[in-house]
Amino acid sequence: MLDNMEIRVPPDDERIDITDPKAVDYWTQWFGVTEERLRIAVASAGTVKDDLRIYLGLP
Repeated sequence: MLDNMEIRVPPDDERIDITDPKAVDYWTQWFGVTEERLRIAVASAGTVKDDLRIYLGLP
């Protein structure tokens, strides 16, 4: 049984849904950034995971 605190992969794991708090939690941990940094990245680079990875300078 999953712990309620466990963060689950969002249904669409290629796009970031910045309006979904659980997705925001997942992506901030996945990218290793703060929520503010994630929101700035989405505003600048869009919601596609690979575009954000490049924008954030991650491998």
